[in-house]
Amino acid sequence: MKCTTIEKLIMDKTEIQYKSRKRLKEYQLHKIKETIAYVKENSKFYREYLKDIKAEYINSFKDFKNVPFTNSKDIIQNPFRFLCVPQKNIKRVVTLKTSGTTGYEKRIYFTEKDLELTVDFFSYGMKSLVDEGDRILVMFPGNSYGSIGYLLKRALEKINIYCYVQGIMKNTSDTADIIKNKHINCIVGIPIQLLQFSRSQSSIFKDRIDKILLSSDYVPETLVNEMTDKFKTKVFTHYGMTEMGYGGAVQCETLNGYHLRENDIYFEIVDPTTGREIKYGEPGEVVFTTLKSEGMPLIRYKTGDIASFSKNCCKCGSFLKTMNKVLGRIDNRFEISSHKYIYMSQLDEIILSFPQVMNYSLHIEDYNKIYVYLTLFNQCDFNKLSLEILKGIKNITFIEDELLNNIIEFKIINSTEDKQIKNSMLKRKIYDNRKKVYL
Repeated sequence: MKCTTIEKLIMDKTEIQYKSRKRLKEYQLHKIKETIAYVKENSKFYREYLKDIKAEYINSFKDFKNVPFTNSKDIIQNPFRFLCVPQKNIKRVVTLKTSGTTGYEKRIYFTEKDLELTVDFFSYGMKSLVDEGDRILVMFPGNSYGSIGYLLKRALEKINIYCYVQGIMKNTSDTADIIKNKHINCIVGIPIQLLQFSRSQSSIFKDRIDKILLSSDYVPETLVNEMTDKFKTKVFTHYGMTEMGYGGAVQCETLNGYHLRENDIYFEIVDPTTGREIKYGEPGEVVFTTLKSEGMPLIRYKTGDIASFSKNCCKCGSFLKTMNKVLGRIDNRFEISSHKYIYMSQLDEIILSFPQVMNYSLHIEDYNKIYVYLTLFNQCDFNKLSLEILKGIKNITFIEDELLNNIIEFKIINSTEDKQIKNSMLKRKIYDNRKKVYL
């Protein structure tokens, strides 16, 4: 088993001479100090926000923990104040629709240098799963300069791997034709779309696809197991978000956690409420600081994602630390009684395990009524399917008593919506109409 290719990225880009956590942390602390000095000089937001923080006094990671967190709402309120370069130097602007009915948007800015850093990470990271002779289908947008598909294509061209960028899948037949005509054997795409494709075009998937890389949303374990057991496909997952330059971490051949982009990003995991550091192995909120971003650096940015650092070294032999699988988002949950929550990721594992299901949406209309709208591939015994799904939901921790005592009520509904595949770049959400907020 080969060592993660991210290790070579770290060694090449940091120029540390030894595979040493100590040396890598020294490099990261140095870059953190440089970044704080840079944003205080060039960013209107951080000049004011970090006015009491002096970069020269940050001589340890303990000192760094005194730096305040940056939140999503800070960017929403005025993204221009984060810019550290003139707007003419910005080559890519990404507008992210935020949760809620207010229509607020979050804008993230990249310079050409920022985009090149992402291409570097993608080119090293993809070596973890692709080999010479592989032919890759990318099911992410790629027409716009600096988009994910565009950057992935450039990264794969650097390592001489064939890549065809389809964009978001609109129908499975077109994707099947591309796979046959282009002799594709590997797909990079969004979890729900790969589930939809594999279930509707199972013969094509089984005969031609031997590995996939899933990214951009929670990856249900039931999906991974189905791909692995039914189709004998090797399933890699990637963790990233636009704010960190798309790429953040990727699995190696062990398929057991992510190796982090530690040359460009410093990661922390903290208690979501107190902000205190979490012990290795315990779940908390992922926080990151960009170390080389030029256009819009972020300091201690709270992602809203829940994960943990592994207590053990990866079996691939790397000296890099490993982050365990992301468990979902803090706000993608709903309260069923006092301090008792159900996460959408829990429902994903149950509902998406049924092969008849194409997708589902979750709506809470009253305090105690939870409606699950199923989109199905074909006609089936809907009453039987509903009962099986409800049986699975009852096994969620805390939920059985609430169901028996009529504190909550689940209703499974056969959706009458058009079964046309939708743009899955929009993350799947809980529609909680009790608060008039989409989580």
